Amino acid sequence: MKILKYLFIGIAFLTISFSSAQVSVNVNIGTPPAWGPVGYTDVRYYYLPDLEMYYDINASNYIYISNGKWIRAKYLPRNYRNYDLYNEYKVVLTDYRGNSPYDNYRTHKEKYGKGYKGKPQKTIGQKPGKGNNKEHKNNGNGNNGNGKGHGNGKH
Repeated sequence: MKILKYLFIGIAFLTISFSSAQVSVNVNIGTPPAWGPVGYTDVRYYYLPDLEMYYDINASNYIYISNGKWIRAKYLPRNYRNYDLYNEYKVVLTDYRGNSPYDNYRTHKEKYGKGYKGKPQKTIGQKPGKGNNKEHKNNGNGNNGNGKGHGNGKH
């Protein structure tokens, strides 16, 4: 009877341990934006040097300073609404796991100043309006019909 009791406790313990391990694996997974850099699936934050702000992938929001306070918002501040995030360089914060990336703001601002460019980045998605054949028609001559290029279209 004692053996069955210990066997039951052991199986219960293993079942609980296994199920909790599965739950913790999926806790911090967010969907990166289309303008995010390719190759980083396990990060939470980008630092945007030209805008001096952060992007939180899990919460899908921007984190920026306004009137001395850090703000989290779904959209860029009004003065940056037309900013092209596809061409903006993104510093991927691979070594930070907390909830307040701005605790390192001074370091990030100094190390990655405005205009910072690291290794070339390719974005996850395509910039809207590019390559969808709705805005840019190609007449087969490789130069968008202006007759001046040396395209690789039909001769």
